[in-house]
Amino acid sequence: MPSRIILDDQPCPKCTSSDAYHVYSDGHGYCYSCNTTFKNNKDFSLESNFTYEYIAHRSLSLETLRFYDIKTKIDPEGKPVSVGFRYPNGSYKIRDFNKKDFYSQGEINKAGLFGHDKFATGSHKYVTITEGEYDAASLYQILHSPVVSVQSSSTAVRDCTVDRPWLNSFERVYLAFDDDEHGREATRNVAKLFDYNKVYHVKLGILKDANEFLQKGKEEDLRNIWWNARKYLPETVISSFEDFRKILTEPVRKGISYPFHTLTSMTYGIRTGESVLITAQEGVGKTELMHAIEHHLLKETDDAIGAIFLEEGKRRHLQAIAGVELEKPIHLPDCDVKTSEIISSLEKVVSKDDRLYIYSHFGSDDPEILLDTIRFLVSARSCRYILLDHISMVVSGLAGEDERRALDYISTRLEMMVKELDFALILVSHVNDEGLTRGSRYISKIADLRIDATRNLLADNEEEKNTVFLSISKNRFSGKTGFAGRLLFNPLTFTIKETSDGHLPGTIAHYDGGVKELENIPRF
Repeated sequence: MPSRIILDDQPCPKCTSSDAYHVYSDGHGYCYSCNTTFKNNKDFSLESNFTYEYIAHRSLSLETLRFYDIKTKIDPEGKPVSVGFRYPNGSYKIRDFNKKDFYSQGEINKAGLFGHDKFATGSHKYVTITEGEYDAASLYQILHSPVVSVQSSSTAVRDCTVDRPWLNSFERVYLAFDDDEHGREATRNVAKLFDYNKVYHVKLGILKDANEFLQKGKEEDLRNIWWNARKYLPETVISSFEDFRKILTEPVRKGISYPFHTLTSMTYGIRTGESVLITAQEGVGKTELMHAIEHHLLKETDDAIGAIFLEEGKRRHLQAIAGVELEKPIHLPDCDVKTSEIISSLEKVVSKDDRLYIYSHFGSDDPEILLDTIRFLVSARSCRYILLDHISMVVSGLAGEDERRALDYISTRLEMMVKELDFALILVSHVNDEGLTRGSRYISKIADLRIDATRNLLADNEEEKNTVFLSISKNRFSGKTGFAGRLLFNPLTFTIKETSDGHLPGTIAHYDGGVKELENIPRF
């Protein structure tokens, strides 16, 4: 009996073609784009003694099954064996009818959302996410608008993160997970991936999931529930003693120290759920302070860190972190350090992949880009510390009232996000001659802690010129304000450390050649 096509228009496992791969009943596959033959393929829909058909079941129409490419595997006796849900990357999630469980074939962990390839980016105002493939097909059959599915409640955040840019292209994101404990937990976690203004919660209520509504003939009920969905709001109000006990018995959040002792003793360290504002006039050295804090966090924690330095390229930033570790100004052309040593020191500090996330751009008039980037780093990449240098660069193309309004908006949204997602935000702002944050006074009003850095840029004495004084002008946690330490920049090592006497080994005061020979050394 000649071999016949049982599956056509599939993406090729080898080349970039999205529809030239065909599967035949004898088990082999052939791509008409790269002319490659595939033998002994074990994937779903490729076994020779079975047929694969669109069979209406669970109240789903043939049209819907074809649209989502949901095929049923039929044995030689004509009995349905399993159903395969094909994901955009060609992998399958398969439901076995006999064992009544699921298994997968292909790279399902990287597959993202079921059905997302059926809808173009931003092709509709709304997109709905369900907890199962049958539910996605059921809701689409009722609404005829984009509906996709996560693989399970436990993988919901992972699956949505893979396709987050696509999801974010829609004006609204509707969450229609199962109405059980796992579904509610998935709803809370996925909602954090997006601005709450665009997240809507479909509370199914009377039945467990969308397919159950379809099977019981309650399409109109489900349609009304979807249309009456409201913006998702986290649980923010508590009133019971059980809630109170739960909160008070949670482990005390211990702050991570700063690289400077006096600052740590006054603030009790860096805590998640709080924002820290570092202010100074131009040229004082705020970026170097941020480098020192970032290096310290990398050394003292295992947490992921997001670094957003808007006036610094990625190469210079990596050099800065490695330079603090090596105590050498490796970014300078006359610093003789091998590239292999720089890379090795950086790997030692960062310790593992997917831990330090560096984002840089050079100005934008759209605050939403910054806000969405931070939300992504925290909710999708688990960053517990975000360093932003500096906030005014976000709206560098604006001026006057437009700049003030934009900075007010960004400051408020950042503080809300810090509390909502429970991460630590350390940000920098320039100040004017009166000590007011440039562009907007609101920046300092929303911060939990304000650290002011000053330096005598016009001092005749070189050591005085490289000394930075820290003071705290706002401290919500401990209330301690005032002088917070004296830091000395070492131009030979390009590092900054706290000092009690104003002198550190290797600085200008200890240099044998004297001050005169150091006139051309870069200043902090």
